[in-house]
Amino acid sequence: MFVSIAHAMGSAGGSGAAGGPEAFMQFVPLLAMLAIFYFLLIRPQQKRAKQHKAMLDALKKGDQVLTTGGLVGRIVDMDGDILTLDLGGTTVNLARSYVVGLTESKVARESKNGKDDK
Repeated sequence: MFVSIAHAMGSAGGSGAAGGPEAFMQFVPLLAMLAIFYFLLIRPQQKRAKQHKAMLDALKKGDQVLTTGGLVGRIVDMDGDILTLDLGGTTVNLARSYVVGLTESKVARESKNGKDDK
């Protein structure tokens, strides 16, 4: 009885060697999915991280920035990775890594749109 089950589990082609093109073809869909994940998810995220790091490295006094907490302020002092932001009537100290991006001041937007020439 066990011999007939073992014979039934044997390969249909009669070749006992595993491998060759059939084994490679089983991995093609997996390799295709990995390539898709890389180009659609991993690579764009790395590009955004590189741009954000470059923006953080280029910060200087006088830049108006947006923080992760939603505060908009102007950089008045920089001490290494600690920034001092002027929020209008208040100044706060903030780690450089909490800056999300640069914003334009109202004056800069108006001069860009040509509203100063009234």
